[in-house]
Amino acid sequence: MQAKPVSFSRTTITELMIPAYANFGGKIHGGILLSLMDKVAYACAAKHAGAYVVTVSVDGVNFREPVSVGELVSMHASVNYVGRTSLVVGIRVESENVISGENKHTNTSYFTMVAKDMEGKLCEVPPLELENEEDVRRCLEAIKRKRLKAAFSDEFDNEKNRLDLAENVHLLKNERVVFESKK
Repeated sequence: MQAKPVSFSRTTITELMIPAYANFGGKIHGGILLSLMDKVAYACAAKHAGAYVVTVSVDGVNFREPVSVGELVSMHASVNYVGRTSLVVGIRVESENVISGENKHTNTSYFTMVAKDMEGKLCEVPPLELENEEDVRRCLEAIKRKRLKAAFSDEFDNEKNRLDLAENVHLLKNERVVFESKK
């Protein structure tokens, strides 16, 4: 299987934010932005894979800046890493106020997608050809993020299994919760 360069599947989707997308405060619902991010992640990953892809996980959804009605939102996506059947798509979200010309970086997220064949079984994706130092940096970050995520997941599972309520209920003391033990 021949490698495909990052530039082959790089994708940008730009959409005008309309009143139907807004909450009562006039800001765009996070769910609308997530839906658009999923759409651009699909387009980018499917193009690289040459196959149907589905979203497995989403990392790093932190809304740094609000998006307002009337702004143009652009989702810039690129494949940052590929496994045997998976792809990590990095997405940079930017909004532009077309009246003032102000541009904002609203968030960066990472979607892990897997490729499936026509029968719904996982299928192999082409290797990723890194074209420049920026591609190398993004790939290395994806590898590190994958390792850290696995380590955190293992450690958290171990903590959940070892959690003793009686020994840890004191942790609630300085939190904004109310709990009265029945014992």
